Amino acid sequence: MALTINYMDRQVLSLTWKDFIAPEFHWTNNDYGTITGLFSIFYAVGMLFAGRFMDWMGTKKGFMWAIGIWSLGACLHAFCGLATAAIVTGVWPESFRGAVEALSVVKNTTLIASVSVYLFVIARFVLAIGEAGNFPASIKAVAEYFPKKDRGFATSIFNSGAAIGPLIAPLTIPFLAKAYGWEMAFIIIGATGFIWMAFWVFLYKKPEENKWVNAAELTYIQQDEKEFEELKAASTLERKVTYRQAFRHKQTWAFAAGKFMSDGAWWFFLFWTPAYLSSVYGLDSTQSAPQIFVMYAISMLSLVGGWLPTYYVDKKRMNPYEGRMKSMLIFAFIPLIVLFAQPLGYISVWIPVIIIGVALAAHQSWSANLFSTIGDMFPKHAIGTITGIGGLAGGIASFIMNKGSGVLFDYGESSSLSLLGFEGIESGYFIVFCLCAVTYLIGWSIMKALVPKYKIITEL
Repeated sequence: MALTINYMDRQVLSLTWKDFIAPEFHWTNNDYGTITGLFSIFYAVGMLFAGRFMDWMGTKKGFMWAIGIWSLGACLHAFCGLATAAIVTGVWPESFRGAVEALSVVKNTTLIASVSVYLFVIARFVLAIGEAGNFPASIKAVAEYFPKKDRGFATSIFNSGAAIGPLIAPLTIPFLAKAYGWEMAFIIIGATGFIWMAFWVFLYKKPEENKWVNAAELTYIQQDEKEFEELKAASTLERKVTYRQAFRHKQTWAFAAGKFMSDGAWWFFLFWTPAYLSSVYGLDSTQSAPQIFVMYAISMLSLVGGWLPTYYVDKKRMNPYEGRMKSMLIFAFIPLIVLFAQPLGYISVWIPVIIIGVALAAHQSWSANLFSTIGDMFPKHAIGTITGIGGLAGGIASFIMNKGSGVLFDYGESSSLSLLGFEGIESGYFIVFCLCAVTYLIGWSIMKALVPKYKIITEL
């Protein structure tokens, strides 16, 4: 539920900027790329500290703080128009509509664009700092409630929220924006996080403190503890893992490499697909709602990705890491079909939509197993820290991808950029699609080279 809300909050901007926000503030692709790119950096740096924060605060309290902050950040976006009008005109508007009317008579469109971008960056910063806590807290919760062999499937279930959120978003957000204004879309979606908090505070307890967990279930959950006998005492003493200690291990670098090589593709499709359907096929955010819905519905196939390593462990007698890496290799090949999204797109808009949906399913399957490699090899008290390091690597890649895409698309629109028969902005999308297709195999190869065999970390 939390991850579903998380991704709906992220999607409000991508589903409203092209049709509702850009005309009001005179944004270009580069402006949007700046906002999404900086969000990625804020999120990345936030994850670095959020992991430590979750290890220190604990899953329950840490997650409460995280979703409270990101819900506040989501709602703050709604007031960027009011603040822009106040800064540009010197008068605070009485309503959202008043802000639009005030800005419509200002001739300095460059000033409006610049001020609004800065304000959205601030709101995005608050959103990113809160959202950075989601994955460290979720991975810790999975590690607390599941033995290693089940964590891939459990992670794929909570990670499905990354598809469910974008699945619901196009069916709600553009229509909320059209009916009540883009500002209310941010407020309504952002407020759902505060509702979730009320449930979380009463429902979540560690398994050993949860009266609904019986002795047999607790024994099943803790079946891997014997592998960490030397570490258990350290965990009991709440030993802190330093970054210097973490970076001494190739397993840390392998996880960071996997995130760096794969997160950029996911965030590109998340933030730019609505704009792609608008720029290439002329569909606005309400017209493209069926395509976006189907694309993320296909991505729900990722649940199979969480089950596959369990099959290898139970049926093929592989160790968790070996089964996970074999599964990830399969998922790394699937995004290669993105190479055909643009060339076959002339037949129908549905072909690239379906291809991207399959690639997103492969990413989610890859991601669920990538996150689970942390619990396979690191003690529980280090999970948040290692997750944060990987998140930083993924965020840096996402910044490069999003900012670079914005610059490339503006260049494509204003020049005679041509590649393999594609012209203008279409050639820009083809270039980025090609990058997204091959990064997973590169990431898997680096991970395998760094950690060729299963090895539990016992020095932290």
